[in-house]
Amino acid sequence: MKLLVFSTLFPWPGVPHHGIFVLERLRHYLRSQGGEAVVIAPVPWVPRWLARGRFAIYKDVPWEEMREGIRVLHPRYPLIPKLNMHWAPLSVAWAGLRAWKRLRQEGHSFDLVDAHYLYPDSVAASFVAKRAGLPLVVTARGTDVNLIPRYRIPRRWLRYLLKRASSAITVCDALRQEMKPLHDSGFSVRVLSNGVDLEKFRPIEPGEARRRLGWPASSPVILSVGHLIERKGHHHVIRALRHLPGVQLKIVGGGEMDGELRRLAEEEQVADRVEFVGTLPHDELRVAYSAADVLNLLSSREGWPNVLLESMACGTPVVATKVWGSPEVVRDSSVGLLVEDPNPEAVAQSVQELLDRPRDRRAVRQYAEQHSWDRTTRGMHEVFCAATGEPLPVAAPQAVAPVEAQKSS
Repeated sequence: MKLLVFSTLFPWPGVPHHGIFVLERLRHYLRSQGGEAVVIAPVPWVPRWLARGRFAIYKDVPWEEMREGIRVLHPRYPLIPKLNMHWAPLSVAWAGLRAWKRLRQEGHSFDLVDAHYLYPDSVAASFVAKRAGLPLVVTARGTDVNLIPRYRIPRRWLRYLLKRASSAITVCDALRQEMKPLHDSGFSVRVLSNGVDLEKFRPIEPGEARRRLGWPASSPVILSVGHLIERKGHHHVIRALRHLPGVQLKIVGGGEMDGELRRLAEEEQVADRVEFVGTLPHDELRVAYSAADVLNLLSSREGWPNVLLESMACGTPVVATKVWGSPEVVRDSSVGLLVEDPNPEAVAQSVQELLDRPRDRRAVRQYAEQHSWDRTTRGMHEVFCAATGEPLPVAAPQAVAPVEAQKSS
């Protein structure tokens, strides 16, 4: 299968963690199922004189790069203040068509367009797929279904898209259910959750992990990982800390709420127990997961929250809000607890329960091992073959065996 992958959710030098789950899914698909892929990952264009502060990440983005051996093109598209919500599908499509024309001139041919995030990415990809005469498979990941359809014009774009796509994938069943009003009853939607890289995220002895990070050896440590934005709920963990005497909180991530969260820690009089670690390379997150007693993810919206599985793969239990895909990840109280309302008392009570009755870290790891990428990549291949009309090779499941053996070692 020769894939043309399309998404603005893909890493580039300024934001190496951005859309890492799209790269991971593609990498594991190519590893287990074979084939080839080129990625078109449009990036906003900002005038150089404005490319500072939060816009600095858009400066000097290369037109082309290689990531994990995969060719990635970064055509630029303009951001138009106040109009971008409605204009974005056409703007991103314009950039994508430029990249596709270059690939066509180079002699490339593809079997399928694999687009991620419905709006504006997949809407834009539909123009590329139409021009190229290729089937289109789209993947819904979160706010593209549980938030954006609330707006009238984007909702119309989404209905337009789902009439033209061959089929869709959602990362959790909650999103599949939410998509139903947007498409015809006969439209095919397959649930294929994100997996976790069991080699990259594997346990380290907690004491050793704490020594590496310089974290206290004896105090309980809880962890909150994600962009410093309101939706990720770091503020709920900070407020809960007043009810957790002696507990240290480590926050991994960066973003626009950094200053606000630091002020909140001061106001709550817990600043001496909160450390803002900043961003960590994706490959080093396992050290932080392994060093913590509990991971907290108190988001208001999630598709399929990867950090929960990453934490559990390192043996660390979790506390999460009971929203969207999170209950589909945390199905057993032996690996974590869900809270209906992330108020300080409820969060503190759940954290304290996990501290008082520690879960077996080996059992938590074994639970995560049920969520390797293998099931997802096999399902992807079935969806892609259906879209292209290609027969599913009988030998496809056997092709995964060497990878599984490596992951189990």
